[in-house]
Amino acid sequence: MSMLLDAFSIAAIVAGAFFFLAGTVGLLRFPDAYTRLHALTKADNLGLALVVIGLLPQMDGLLAAAKLVLVWLLVLLSSAVVSQLIARAARRQGGGAR
Repeated sequence: MSMLLDAFSIAAIVAGAFFFLAGTVGLLRFPDAYTRLHALTKADNLGLALVVIGLLPQMDGLLAAAKLVLVWLLVLLSSAVVSQLIARAARRQGGGAR
């Protein structure tokens, strides 16, 4: 059973890393601030979720797993707030186009 959990963890973490990479590519390639922001926040949130899901079976206890989920929720909340602030700043500066 441990080998199956290890394989699941590796697969989820690799998939999460792929989404982080996809978000970075979107940040570098998309033309304006809004599409960059959308690509980065969506891909990074999904990537972090997959990494956390991959790490949960490897945690020693329930407290460590709860801390990991709490950090994930904090990142989700802060990324939503920061995305709103960046979008407002882009709108004030003329739409975020190059």
